[in-house]
Amino acid sequence: MTGVPPAPTQTAGTASGRERLGYVPGDDRSDLNHESPREACGVFGVFAPSSQVAHLTYDGLYALQHRGQESAGMAATDGEGVMVVKDMGLVTNVFNEYKLAGLQGHLAIGHTRYSTTGTSTWHNAQPVYRVTSKNPARAHPVEFALGHNGNLTNTEALAAGAGMLPGTATSDSDVIAELLVRHLDARPGHDLIEALLAVLPTLQGAFSLVLLDNHRLIGVRDPHGFRPLCLGKLDAGWVLASETPALDITGAHFLRELDPGEVLIVDDDGPRTERPWPAELIDPKLCLFEFVYLARPDSRLYGQELHSARLRMGELLAEQAPVAGDMVMGVPDSGLPAAEGYARRSGIPYGQGLVKNRYIGRTFIVPDQAQRAQGVRRKLNPLQGAIAGQRLIVVDDSIVRGTTTRAMVKMLREAGASEVHLRISSPPYRWPCYYGLDTGTRTELIAANLNVSEIQEYLGADSLAYLTLDSLKKATGAPGAGFCDACLTGDYPKDVPVVLRRDEAVGSPVA
Repeated sequence: MTGVPPAPTQTAGTASGRERLGYVPGDDRSDLNHESPREACGVFGVFAPSSQVAHLTYDGLYALQHRGQESAGMAATDGEGVMVVKDMGLVTNVFNEYKLAGLQGHLAIGHTRYSTTGTSTWHNAQPVYRVTSKNPARAHPVEFALGHNGNLTNTEALAAGAGMLPGTATSDSDVIAELLVRHLDARPGHDLIEALLAVLPTLQGAFSLVLLDNHRLIGVRDPHGFRPLCLGKLDAGWVLASETPALDITGAHFLRELDPGEVLIVDDDGPRTERPWPAELIDPKLCLFEFVYLARPDSRLYGQELHSARLRMGELLAEQAPVAGDMVMGVPDSGLPAAEGYARRSGIPYGQGLVKNRYIGRTFIVPDQAQRAQGVRRKLNPLQGAIAGQRLIVVDDSIVRGTTTRAMVKMLREAGASEVHLRISSPPYRWPCYYGLDTGTRTELIAANLNVSEIQEYLGADSLAYLTLDSLKKATGAPGAGFCDACLTGDYPKDVPVVLRRDEAVGSPVA
């Protein structure tokens, strides 16, 4: 990450909370693109005997593109060998008919990546591939590929414990693959499943995995189930995917979500389950922001459709934070369902106030404030005829750093809005995520450094209100199902190593 701002410093005697706390929004690319947390990754796998599954995998990855736009990749096998194709860019940029034709086989996995551990380079694109070394005690080498959604919190300890030299593994996903192949090399009588059952209990943090060897598709969820993973049934096969729309697009029927702590193995005999963690370690903690922002609105989690949950967030927000206005509008695209719910419950007309340019990528890099403001205008453009003279209630899903929101408020005022009232369908985002989202450090999180009235002042809004945590969980439709809300509360399900919590001494959440 470039351009990380200095830590907030206490400055006595200044009137502005922003100046008092020394809050400086980040100067990296996140300012344009990260008013919501940056995505995790998307994983997909299919086992369909007597079929060629590369095109199905392409379609599945296309449905998961929102979860990662830095790189995409696919591994396929016909039972004789594993072929991997991966590159930087979107799914449509990485694959064409020529490349898909080369990915022969009835078994494949795919991955769309957003980097949270490891740099954004071709080497760190996934799936990760490994093959065991030659060993006379093993009849045939074991080759496998792995795709990972999540973030390990003990990567350095794992690498050091295995004696990996610097550069041997460059991401946490690479470390998992390296541990597996080292286990297999040291134990020629073991197969990939036995290696997994030995290695998985040593991993800490968030990991939903898809793997394949020449004969099996494997899905894994960590004991907390931080990241989603579901199972679907084809007429003659099985599908694993991060989200249910990837099942829909391939024609697979949704069966169930994998349980936290489950290892699902699919082969010619169908699926079977292993559970390598003891029952006392299983503690479901699905990321709450999957409901708020990360997953597609047509996804289902905990048996709930997310679009309906987001409508309820807006309805509860209208009850909790009413305000007089002429029009309710959402920030495209993730703020739209909650805005509809707010309008429905408040009785204030719902309208469209911003048009989004859908050809602006999420990785657009902007080096300075002037270009950041211009970048917002490239992405969003106001409908002046709908805005001029109106008291606007603007609904968005979250505010992480605030720079884009501030530029948007200014844009709406320049378009003639008489008032701009911000309503956010989640609580203040105050703590970094260590389980697969890139949210920056606490120095970059506006709500970690300013209270609500100070944030309102910085953004230039007439009012600002956030949905409470209790209301957010109620809106999911599954409030008792088990969620990780550490980014909102600082209550991490597991201790996070000090080396990762490098910025927690900087300030504290502001009431």
